Amino acid sequence: MPRISASTISEHRARTQDRILQAVSRLSRDQGIDAISMTDVAHEAGITRTVLYNYFPDKAALLLAFTERVTNYFIEGYERDLPEHASPAERLRVFVRLQLAGLLAHPHPGPADLSAALGPDVYQRLADHVEPMQRILTGIIESGVAAGDFHAPDVAATARIILTVVGAERVPLLSGTVTPEEAEEIVCGFVLRALGA
Repeated sequence: MPRISASTISEHRARTQDRILQAVSRLSRDQGIDAISMTDVAHEAGITRTVLYNYFPDKAALLLAFTERVTNYFIEGYERDLPEHASPAERLRVFVRLQLAGLLAHPHPGPADLSAALGPDVYQRLADHVEPMQRILTGIIESGVAAGDFHAPDVAATARIILTVVGAERVPLLSGTVTPEEAEEIVCGFVLRALGA
């Protein structure tokens, strides 16, 4: 029986789960999220594979929990970094900045390669977990259209295109060809011009 270091079992479980997800975060920076194995995570978290499987029955469950955590951090960061009374263009800049920071913090291949590595079912479940971020982007575009700042006849399609433009900076960013600041200017400059801002 593993030694419990917290005052309650539920607190111990929460701490262990946090250690596991922190291990995934560290490993994703070095290996990329698709290349992480359950053995790697157990070793990095300082637990056995058996303990890890008690928390997450497979890699899909582990990545879903990690994706949910990253999404929550993104939303908290977006709300924290947003200037009071920010214009739609300023809100879009904050969104793009945080998306690019996420690409650097948790490298992963593009959608097609990630889907191939994880399987279409797991990839779709991961995509569903990041839907709150997409809702934020859709809201930004809608507010810009309502204010007369943006021109976007199809908001959902515009959001997909913006995310694709952000994703296009993944390789240059990870290779160090561009800095996060340069990538932000490239993406925001292009997108804001396309929106007519």
